[in-house]
Amino acid sequence: MVVNFSFVFLVSVLILCLGVTSEPVQDKQALLAFLSKTKHSNRIQWNSSTSACNWVGVQCDANRSFVYTLRLPAVGLVGSIPPNTIGRLNQLRVLSLRANGLFGEIPADFSNLTLLRSLYLQDNAFTGPFPPSLTGLTRLSRLDLSSNNFTGPIPFGVNNLTQLTGLFLQNNRFSGSLPSINSDGLNEFDVANNSLNGSIPDTLSKYDASSFAGNLGLCGGPLPPCNPFFPSPAPSPSEPISPSTSGKKSRNLSTGAIIGIAVGSAFAALLLLLFLILCLRKRQRQPSKQQKPVAAGARAVPPAEAGTSSSKDDITGASTEGERNKLVFFEGGVYSFDLEDLLRASAEVLGKGSVGTSYKAVLEEGTTVVVKRLKDVAVSKKEFEMHMETLGKIRHENVVPLRAFYYSKDEKLLVSDFMRDGSLSALLHGSRGSGRTPLGWDNRMRIALSTARGLAHLHVSGKVVHGNIKASNVLLRSDQDACISDFGLNPLFGNSTPPSRVAGYRAPEVLETRKVTFKSDVYSFGVLLLELLTGKAPNQASLGEEGIDLPRWVQSVVREEWTAEVFDVELMRYHSIEEEMVQLLQIAMTCVSTVPDQRPSMQEVVRMIEEMNRVETDDGLRQSSDDPSKGSDGQTPPTESRTTPRSTTP
Repeated sequence: MVVNFSFVFLVSVLILCLGVTSEPVQDKQALLAFLSKTKHSNRIQWNSSTSACNWVGVQCDANRSFVYTLRLPAVGLVGSIPPNTIGRLNQLRVLSLRANGLFGEIPADFSNLTLLRSLYLQDNAFTGPFPPSLTGLTRLSRLDLSSNNFTGPIPFGVNNLTQLTGLFLQNNRFSGSLPSINSDGLNEFDVANNSLNGSIPDTLSKYDASSFAGNLGLCGGPLPPCNPFFPSPAPSPSEPISPSTSGKKSRNLSTGAIIGIAVGSAFAALLLLLFLILCLRKRQRQPSKQQKPVAAGARAVPPAEAGTSSSKDDITGASTEGERNKLVFFEGGVYSFDLEDLLRASAEVLGKGSVGTSYKAVLEEGTTVVVKRLKDVAVSKKEFEMHMETLGKIRHENVVPLRAFYYSKDEKLLVSDFMRDGSLSALLHGSRGSGRTPLGWDNRMRIALSTARGLAHLHVSGKVVHGNIKASNVLLRSDQDACISDFGLNPLFGNSTPPSRVAGYRAPEVLETRKVTFKSDVYSFGVLLLELLTGKAPNQASLGEEGIDLPRWVQSVVREEWTAEVFDVELMRYHSIEEEMVQLLQIAMTCVSTVPDQRPSMQEVVRMIEEMNRVETDDGLRQSSDDPSKGSDGQTPPTESRTTPRSTTP
C-alpha cells in the first residue's frame, strides 16, 4: 500500500516537473523566424535561450505547451509579414500587430489560425483585397482591419464569421456595394471613410450613420434615401432604332392608323397652344407683388420669371405660389441666384450624416456653393428663421459664413461657401500610401490655432455653442488656415438628435444630458488636438483591444511612460519639436478633463497655443493682431469662472 502511494506520488511529481519545463518548441521557432525576417525596434528582445512563454508580448497556455496570445502593438515592426511564420501558430487565440509599419498583403497561411478569436491589424499600411485567408476563421469574435490601404469589395464571405461581435473596416479604400452581412450578434460595425456605393442592406441599417460616413456613394438605411435632393442629369436618349427595324414597324401600320395619328397630334398641338395663350393672359392681368423679407437682417430672392414646375414643387415641398423660391440671403453676401438656379445646378454629394446631407452645387454661371439639406428639424418656421438670423450674423475669418437658407414644410436648406481644399479629416486620415503628402507639424499647429480662434469667436462674440466639433467640420483654406462649419445647429433638432452623431468627440456629460455647452465644445476641441497629435481618428473603434476612446488611450500610453508612442509616426521625421508636441498634448489633456469646470475656456485655449514658442517664429503661423476673445466691438467680455487647470506633465 505504501509502495503504491509512493509510486503515484513520484509519477505526479514527474508530471508536474515536465509540465513546468515544457516549451512550445515549434511555436518558438515560428516566432524567431518572424522576428529575424521583420525589422523591429529594440523593444522586442527575445532571447532564444529562454522560454518563449517569458518573452515580451507572448503568452502561453497553462501547460506552456503552445502560444496562446501574441500582442505586439506599436513596437516599431516594419515590412511585410513573412509567410510560414505567424501562420504556424495554429493554437493562437489573440493576435495584435496594431499601430506598426507593416505593409503588403496578409499571408495566405493565416488561414491556419483556425482557433483565432481576436485579430487586431489596424493602423498599419496593409494593401491588397480583403484577405481571403480570414473568411475561414470561423471562431473570430473581433476583427479590426481599420486604417490600412485595403482595396476592392468587401466579400460576402464575411458571413462565414458567424461569431463576430465587432467588425472594423473604416479608413481603407474598399469599394463596390456592401454585401448583406448577417448582423445577429454583431454589436459594433464600422465601414466609414471608404469608397463604397449603393444602397445599405437592411441587415446593416440598424447601425449609426457614423458607421457609414465618408462613403460618398452610400445611401439608404441610416443615411438619406437613395433618391438625391438635386434633380439627376437628364437621361441620355435611348438608342435609335435601326433602319431595318424602323422600316418593318412602318410597314405594319395601316394607312388609317397613320392618318389617325396625324390628326390626333394636330389636335393635341392646338389644345396646347390655346392653353399657353390663356396662361399668358392670366399672368398679364395679375398685379406684381412685392415679396416681403422672411427674417430681419435678410433679403429674400424674388421669384424667377418662369413659375416653378410641378416636379420642383415636389422636390422643395412648395405648395403655394408664395412659398416658392424663397431662398433667403443674409446681408453682406456675395451671391446672386435663386432657388431655380440652385435646382438646375449639377450636384455632388460631399458627405452624409444624421442631421443631413451636404452637396457641392455648381451653378450654371460657374458659382460653386455647399448646400446642406437638413432632416428631422423639430422647430417651427418662426423659430427656424430666428435662429438663422443669429447664425447669419456671425462673421470671422476662421468660421465658414452662412450665406442663405430655405424653409418649406418638407425641405430645409442651408447655403455656405465651398472650401476647395477639403476637410481636416480627409487630409489627416486619407490614404497613407506611398503617394501621400504627410501633414507637417507647422501646418498642424496652424490648423489647431485657427480652429481655436474660430471656436472662441463663436463662444464669445456669437454666444453660440458649436455642438458638433469634429475633423470633417474643420475645412481648410488654401493657406492651410482652418475654418469651422456646421455650427450652432443643435437647437433646430430639440432632443431628437442622438449624441452618437459626434461619436468619439462628445463630452462625457453629453451622453447623459444630451445637451451641448461651451464646455462640451472645449472637450471636443481637445479630442481634435489629440487627433492632430496622434494621427488617429477618435471614432475609430478599438484603439486598444478594449475599445477605449482616444483620450483614455492617450492616458494609458502616457501612464506606461511611452509618451513617444502617442505621436503620429509622420511627425517623427521632424526634429526639435518634441517639446512643442508635449506642450500641445498638455493643452489637449486639460481640455478633455472629465470634469467640465476643470476645462479652460476657448479664449484661454487660444492664449495657451499662442504662447507656445513656435507661434512666435517665422514658420508662417500668424500672431493674431486681434484678440479672438474680444467681440466685434473690440471689448473683452468677462471670462467664465473656472478652476485653474493643473499643469501636469503627461
